[in-house]
Amino acid sequence: MIPSNYLEKVYSGYLGMNIGIRLGAPVEPTIWTYERIKNTYGDITDYVKQYKNFAADDDANGPFYFLRALYDDAANRELTPNDVARAWLNYTREGVGMFWWGGYGISTEHTAYINLKKGIQAPQAGSIEQNGEIIAEQIGGQIFIDTWGLVNPGNPQKAADYGEAAARVSHDGEGILGARFFCAAISKAFETSEINAIIEAGLAQIPEDSTYAQVARAVLAFHASQPDDFRACRDMLERDWGYDKYTGVCHIIPNAGICILAMIYGQGDFNRTVEIATMCGWDTDCNAGNVGTVLGVACGVEGIAHKYRKPINDSIVMSGISGYLNILDIPTYAKELAILGYRLANEPCPESLLSSFREHEVYFDFELPGSTHNIRVSDPFFCEIKHSTEKSVQGSGSLEVTFDRMTRGEQSKIYYKPFYTRDDFSDERYSPTLAPKAFSGQKVSMNIYLDQWNGNETMGFAPYVRLATSKKEILQGYVKLVNNEWLQVEFEIPDSEGELIDEVGIVLESYSLVKYKSLGRIFIDEFRIHGKSNYTIDFNKQLINFGCVTPFAHNHGAWSLVKDAMYLMTAEPCEAYTGNYFSRDYEVSLNINPQHGPSHMVAVRAQGAMRGYHVGFDGDNEVSLYINNFGYKKLASRQFAWKFQQGYDFKVTVQGDTITLIIDGEEILQHKDETFSYGMYGVSTISAARTYFRHMKLAEI
Repeated sequence: MIPSNYLEKVYSGYLGMNIGIRLGAPVEPTIWTYERIKNTYGDITDYVKQYKNFAADDDANGPFYFLRALYDDAANRELTPNDVARAWLNYTREGVGMFWWGGYGISTEHTAYINLKKGIQAPQAGSIEQNGEIIAEQIGGQIFIDTWGLVNPGNPQKAADYGEAAARVSHDGEGILGARFFCAAISKAFETSEINAIIEAGLAQIPEDSTYAQVARAVLAFHASQPDDFRACRDMLERDWGYDKYTGVCHIIPNAGICILAMIYGQGDFNRTVEIATMCGWDTDCNAGNVGTVLGVACGVEGIAHKYRKPINDSIVMSGISGYLNILDIPTYAKELAILGYRLANEPCPESLLSSFREHEVYFDFELPGSTHNIRVSDPFFCEIKHSTEKSVQGSGSLEVTFDRMTRGEQSKIYYKPFYTRDDFSDERYSPTLAPKAFSGQKVSMNIYLDQWNGNETMGFAPYVRLATSKKEILQGYVKLVNNEWLQVEFEIPDSEGELIDEVGIVLESYSLVKYKSLGRIFIDEFRIHGKSNYTIDFNKQLINFGCVTPFAHNHGAWSLVKDAMYLMTAEPCEAYTGNYFSRDYEVSLNINPQHGPSHMVAVRAQGAMRGYHVGFDGDNEVSLYINNFGYKKLASRQFAWKFQQGYDFKVTVQGDTITLIIDGEEILQHKDETFSYGMYGVSTISAARTYFRHMKLAEI
């Protein structure tokens, strides 16, 4: 039965996973050895590196994207390995992001991906028979599976079965036992915070005579004899279970030992557990992430130290094929996971939870304990944010912003960041690609309550957005707040004139004279970015970030900016996707100037690399509409005399089940198909090509 605090536990578990990953990532091997971590940082009690914004790696990408198999294929039945394999192929940009592309026969994930691309289905693609024992038993079997435990609360057996199904895409043997262990442990943590019971629940789902169980028992026995010295236990693991005995890049067995060590020596303390996992070396981000999920669920949000939670600020940036999905709000995702959990348990989901999750828009209700939804302030000297349960429009939570001794003309922005550029990150990480979550034409709404303690005038604010490349801020008119009253605010995002929007919020300003100084609080609740978008992409105003033209995610091909165009040169089929992943009815307009090759197309309702529609020039004097559903199939075609080195104005409309292509004002092709009802848009080719793309516009209908 689903526990009453299920949503909060999912939230704390997912927070815990990302805190562990962020803590361990800066000291990940091979450069950082156990000895080097110890000598450099000693007893780790905080993040060792401060990131501008933390972009996820494989430890976070896999649990997020591979779970989408529950929507795409296993929506009404039990999960199979091949369901998850299809998610691998659909949401991954080949060779970039998602996981480590270390080479066939070196990286387990790269090896499995190539096998899948060649038509070898899961579980064969990840089997020992196919890849050998060393490749099949690396650590990836347990690092991509946390969410399968989160959606199966209090059911260790089912959690382990789902984790195994997912792990078998790429792993086998001991590699899948880590998935079974951790999914069961996460599931059990919804029922108890007693760490020994959690570990035993995990071990109950794997064979007693397995090497995984043996290393776990060795750690537990050592702890029983020396319960106060985790470093002595680490020395034992090095001696008896080290990397010298389990070859490959990153074998699961030594790291399994570290995970058990961290949990048993952490003794149910979330913070100490992820710290120990990091200090012990080997695969630090993987291990700290896995134990972070277990202890996050077990301890709840109250068990996670503010110093670890604050820099996360409820946000993580992924690196899959959808730039829109890559910008992830953790409270929103916790709701999504909880809804899936109710579905898998065959229990009715509370209406309050269903209504609070809106995948197609930005919606922040601040209901989860401590949640901030990645809202930020531009000047922490004047303003500080925190979660509050003191005031709310509905429910019990809101965002509290304290303003401190502001005088006339002094300002601070309070904003959400719906888009990022390379300058927003400290390093390359796993090459995230981003599509904005706020567009011209949409509406922004929120409720603001003023509780002013000092000042001879009440505070005022102006709605604003900031443009990503020029950094120009577009302000609307100032509004004066009324003390001790809620004010409902709504404004339309103005035309960004081809730029992307990377800040949406308000500019808070004091009107008080210097001798009075404004001091007090505002509360923000029910923050939304919603409605139909209508915007252009001016390629004169875009950037090359992480190897992609903003705001696109490229899959194959060489893409560049040439004056006012996005230019493609490719020797193989390729795509570039952007836009709201959940957009349904819309119109894409652009100019296509084919230079070479038979295929120059517009992609619509694309749900990834393997799912979507593609329409456009298709060989001599022909235009065609294709559906890609793990393989291209021509749906319709028509004669059209097109030429190279000539620009054509395309307009592709998707509305209901109808796809319409208009070229230079003339309707060329129309076809009905109901396979895909939503998805991204972009450009593509199904063969070698060179093409210029200009003047792109998206208008939702």
